[in-house]
Amino acid sequence: MQSDISGWRRWGFMAIGPLALFLIWYGVFAAGLVTPKLLPSPVRTLQAIWENMGTGLGQDFLYTLQRTLHAFALAAILGVPLGIVVGASEKFYRSIEFLIDFFRSTPATAMFPLFMIIFGLGDFSKISVAAFAAFLVILFNVAYGVMHARPTRMLAARVMGASRLRVFKDVMFYESLPQTFIGLRTGVSMALVVIVVAEMFIGSDNGLGKRIIDSQITFDLPQLYGTILVSGILGYGLNLLFLAAEKLLVHWAGR
Repeated sequence: MQSDISGWRRWGFMAIGPLALFLIWYGVFAAGLVTPKLLPSPVRTLQAIWENMGTGLGQDFLYTLQRTLHAFALAAILGVPLGIVVGASEKFYRSIEFLIDFFRSTPATAMFPLFMIIFGLGDFSKISVAAFAAFLVILFNVAYGVMHARPTRMLAARVMGASRLRVFKDVMFYESLPQTFIGLRTGVSMALVVIVVAEMFIGSDNGLGKRIIDSQITFDLPQLYGTILVSGILGYGLNLLFLAAEKLLVHWAGR
C-alpha cells in the first residue's frame, strides 16, 4: 500500500511540469500577450497532434526514431569499446585528447557539407553525421569514467592478488559504468538533435524535422508547435528509458 502511494506521489510530481507548461501557455494565449498568428492555443496544438497522427505525423515520428536509434547504435558500438581502450591508458588519452576535444567542440551541423559530399543526400548521410556527434560524446565519457575509477578499490584488488585483467574487468569496468551511462544518455539526445536538424536541411522526404520545416514554410503553426512537442516527447522518452536502464543495471552506483 505504501509503495502504491509513493508511486502515485512520484507520478504526481512528474505531472507538475507539463501541467505548469500548459497553464502558462494557455494564460499567455488567453491574455493576448502574443498574437494568435504566432502562438496558437495549447488546446488547438494538441488537437493538431491528434489529427495529424493519422495523416503522417505518426510515420514521421517512427522515421525519426529509427534514424536516431541507428545512429546511436553505431555510436555506442564504436564509442564504448574505444572509450575503454583509450581510458585504460592515461598517456594514450592525453596524446589524443586534443583531437577528441576539438571534434567534440565542433558543432555537428558544421559537418553537414562534408558528410553530404562523402555519403550523398540519403539516409546514411544523416545517420552518419548523428553517429559521429554521439560517438565523440560517448567516447569522452567512457574514457573519463575508466580513468577516474576509484584507485582504492583497484589497489585493494591488487593487494588481494588480482591480475591486471581481473582488476580491469571486475573493478575498473564496473566503476566506469555510471559515467558510461551518462555518455549514453547524452549521446542518444545528441543523435536525436542532429537527426532532426539533418531532416530539416539535408534533403529528406519524411521525419519530424521535415514536418517542422514544411509547417514553417506553410505557416501552419498548430502543426509546427505540435511537431516540436512530439520531438520533445521523443527525446524525453529516450532519456527516461536510459535512466530506467541505468537504475536497473547500475543500482550499486555511489556505494
